[in-house]
Amino acid sequence: MEMSDGAYGKELEVAARAVGRAARLCRAVRLELKPEALSKEDSSPVTIADFGAQALIGEALLGAFPSDPVISEEDSAELAKPENTGLLTQTTRYFNRVAGSNEREPASPDAVRRLIDHGATAHASVRFWTVDPIDGTKGFLRGGQYAIALALVVNGRVVVAALACPELEAGGTQDAPGAIFFAVRGQGAHVIHESRVERIAANARRIGVGTSADPAAVGYCESVESSHSAQGESALVASRLGIRTQPRRIDSQAKYALVARGDADLYLRLPTRKDYREKIWDHAAGALLVEEAGGTVTDITGRPLEFHHGRELVANQGVVVSNGRIHQAVIAAINAQR
Repeated sequence: MEMSDGAYGKELEVAARAVGRAARLCRAVRLELKPEALSKEDSSPVTIADFGAQALIGEALLGAFPSDPVISEEDSAELAKPENTGLLTQTTRYFNRVAGSNEREPASPDAVRRLIDHGATAHASVRFWTVDPIDGTKGFLRGGQYAIALALVVNGRVVVAALACPELEAGGTQDAPGAIFFAVRGQGAHVIHESRVERIAANARRIGVGTSADPAAVGYCESVESSHSAQGESALVASRLGIRTQPRRIDSQAKYALVARGDADLYLRLPTRKDYREKIWDHAAGALLVEEAGGTVTDITGRPLEFHHGRELVANQGVVVSNGRIHQAVIAAINAQR
């Protein structure tokens, strides 16, 4: 498996190592601190781990691909406020711990803020990256699942995905948490333990979706937060399909990883409001991962997700992720329910 010699080999290696370093920072923050969350304008939380992870990924992308725009979830505006000076100091300290070396001076708080804001692009272009430094911040805060998601979009299609899930096991011989899932379009989906990410081609293991074609026999997952997905409607759709199992509720794009490696066959994210549109960073990496694992990802109408409209999936409503074999039955059940 010669990843570095194939299409987007350099992009994959940079992305996988970047999310691996971000995962180390997030783990350190959660172990050593009681993470303090700020509340953003949309009432969602953000922590120094979000900021530090985004700065690490920003540094990696700026160093390797300085011309590539980046659309990220976070910016440093909150850290610029005088009352948050302590949080900026902590963010800088953790950034330097993970990114630092004896060959350079530690980054200043202003430099860390600039790296965070490297992801301030709002509009799609021919080639751009999208980053969610912590997908599932509430899961991170409560000690549950979370993910670090990074994807490269070219001509409106996701072509490289790296998804670190610090609390998921990589499987195989690596039972310890710390899985990094990744995919390149046309090259399949893989998983590696973060401790081995420096030799990605030698140590990665290919994964694939489950094989169940009977909707009644599938396992499915959904978001923990009822504000993220219409859980009552999901239950009705599951009943219509004859699904007998209860949903596995976990935070973040770790749900995509579960479908990609066959631990679940279906992930439903049904819109809670007709006018709501999903953010691209919440789905780009996971969508390619599942597709390259042999699954299918669409919106609730069966339309492929479109990543060329900027920060939101403006042409799509909701998200349906499956092993592919049951997808049409699921879409039909959603349409019948609605």
